Amino acid sequence: MAMARRLKLIVAYDGSQFAGWQSQSHGNTIQDHLERGFGRITGTPARVHGAGRTDAGVHALAQCAHVDLSGKPLPPARWVEALNALLPPAIRVLRCGYVSNNFHARLSAKRKIYRYRIWSGPVLPPFEYRRAWHIARPLDLKVMKAAAKHFVGTHDFAGFAANRGKAENSTIRTIYSVRIRQKAACITVDFYGDGFLYKMVRLIVGALVKCALGKMRTEDVVARLESGQLGPARFAAPAEGLFLIRVRY
Repeated sequence: MAMARRLKLIVAYDGSQFAGWQSQSHGNTIQDHLERGFGRITGTPARVHGAGRTDAGVHALAQCAHVDLSGKPLPPARWVEALNALLPPAIRVLRCGYVSNNFHARLSAKRKIYRYRIWSGPVLPPFEYRRAWHIARPLDLKVMKAAAKHFVGTHDFAGFAANRGKAENSTIRTIYSVRIRQKAACITVDFYGDGFLYKMVRLIVGALVKCALGKMRTEDVVARLESGQLGPARFAAPAEGLFLIRVRY
């Protein structure tokens, strides 16, 4: 039997119409659509592994995934063409290539970059609908940047993680930088880190925005971070503003 070959894929998607990355019984997830595509092309079931399990409504510019394929290997360009002919238009394989069997989309990932987009203006343009969190009130960017600095470094982020149902082995993560920029009404918050817990970026953004609106003190945010404890009900920024930008290996 031919040895299985590992194919690495770079996938982009508008997450607004899907129930996240991870396979579910109803079948409307990114992983399900990709696995069905491979199944239809090869005639055998395939398991696709993603670098990160983006939630329902979250987008990706360059999610990375891998799949093991037996049978006659198609050239990478043919896979891109064949998969995109079967996938919904809101999911696209941008490129792919064969990699060594030691490569693992999730376990080999060293860094991830997430971007959160906020539209800070009275009117949300229709083309920003489902691509940014609309906040009609002005945000104090100076306060937001000052609060964001506290998240840089290695911390126990338990106070900024949601429970996915099973406990994480460790809630310690390192954030290398948080970069906040504003261009006209659009504010982007870029997180560069070694990995992120469930809803971590959205919970951090939720806290930063509360500080920027004067509804929360930076000291309270820092205390929650330093406690390393799951706190009372917390506020997560909505999914539609979040984009997985890149995974580095």
